[in-house]
Amino acid sequence: MAKYVYPAIFTKEKNGKYSIVFPDLEGCYTSGDNLADGIYMAEDVLAFTLYSLEKRHQPIPSPSHISKVENGSFINQIACDTIDYQKRNNNKSVKKTLSIPEWLNEIAMDANLNFSQILQDALKAKLGLH
Repeated sequence: MAKYVYPAIFTKEKNGKYSIVFPDLEGCYTSGDNLADGIYMAEDVLAFTLYSLEKRHQPIPSPSHISKVENGSFINQIACDTIDYQKRNNNKSVKKTLSIPEWLNEIAMDANLNFSQILQDALKAKLGLH
């Protein structure tokens, strides 16, 4: 999981909308009602595509250096962060069973500590996540 930047080809359609394709990533394309929406949608589909590859342990293609496109189209670099994507789209709670010494459990229970929150905080700290 990482941060990425890939070139996207934006083409303005006759209806004023934009179609966007990432030539380095098979099946990675989207559209937007306007340029701002197109950039937003491009970031989302890029993060989804790369996260899917990461999750399946498939190789991540290197971004190319596109300099030439068809008339009427333009290239824009799109950035994404697959960890941020996961945080936004994969927040379902997962139940975990763990073991701690009874004496530690009793002290923590007396202090009204939230075990789930402490575990989340500790995992984020251990993994260097914010």
